[in-house]
Amino acid sequence: MREVTVLGAGGWGTALAIHIGRLGTPVRLWGRNAALVDTLRDERRNQAYLADVMFPPALTPTTSLEDALATADCVVSAVPSHGTREVMRRAAPLMRPDVTIVSATKGFEGGTLNRMSEVIQQEAGPSRSTAVLSGPSFAAELARGAPTAVLVASSSPDVTFRVQEDFRSAYLRLYASDDVVGVEVGGAMKNVIAIAAGVVEGLGLGSNALAALMTRGLAEISRLAYAMGGRRETLAGLSGLGDLILTCTGRLSRNRHVGIELGRGRTLPEILAEARTVAEGVRTTEVALQLGRRHGVDLPIATQMAAVLAGRTEARVAVDELMLRRQRPEADGPPSGSPPVT
Repeated sequence: MREVTVLGAGGWGTALAIHIGRLGTPVRLWGRNAALVDTLRDERRNQAYLADVMFPPALTPTTSLEDALATADCVVSAVPSHGTREVMRRAAPLMRPDVTIVSATKGFEGGTLNRMSEVIQQEAGPSRSTAVLSGPSFAAELARGAPTAVLVASSSPDVTFRVQEDFRSAYLRLYASDDVVGVEVGGAMKNVIAIAAGVVEGLGLGSNALAALMTRGLAEISRLAYAMGGRRETLAGLSGLGDLILTCTGRLSRNRHVGIELGRGRTLPEILAEARTVAEGVRTTEVALQLGRRHGVDLPIATQMAAVLAGRTEARVAVDELMLRRQRPEADGPPSGSPPVT
């Protein structure tokens, strides 16, 4: 029986560990906070994130990377984007050479602008097998066994198949892809659009505005993914459209909540001071703009959200700016006989 280690004892890492342990697979859940891990061990549940879900017998919480990684066949990285490199740097020497590493974090690294799988490969070494897990999935629903479909992406079909087989269950279905870039860009960028969707809701602008925002947001994500080497059709699937729908409309969405509060006139520091979990879109927005500049891609929604998050623009003004932009064809690229669209 394969052994799995999940790095990161937040909501998503805990949900994945519960799911894997429920399959009967020995799984270790690593967290850096000793007090939290002691509580997980004593109470057999994560009171902070998933209080109503008990741990299966196969799940073992630990603060020791050495114990967590010594015999692991598969390592799932569920650490927030800003901490992934540091944790993976510590973990890499402790992992077996033939380990499979699954990135379950949606975001980009600030400074380098790297995708999470790139960060992992840089620290763990290119010889170690890697895959990306993404798609429309709230931690609380997965932990409760609600039907969920996600995507596994890897350049290696064997790695993709192995993760599919190891993680599948009666309530979790995993589809396969070899478009790692498209899957990761979709998973990261949907958080930015979800903040904008929350702003639309917080301002009370209605369903018309939300539908328009989500549709144009998907176009924005697709442009960036394609420019970075991904395939546009990937963004029409689970890791693009599917994740976007969930994060823009689901009441459990942290990024949507941030946007709702911004739309109601609160400042970002006020909102974050009350937050218990990370809203990745806050960090991703500025990195997305840097990626847009690097690849020559216009990101109007991300641009306005960056201004709102930084306090430079009021939420209502940002919406007006988006509505008053020069009108253009819906599809990217100019129609036949027309001048280029900028």
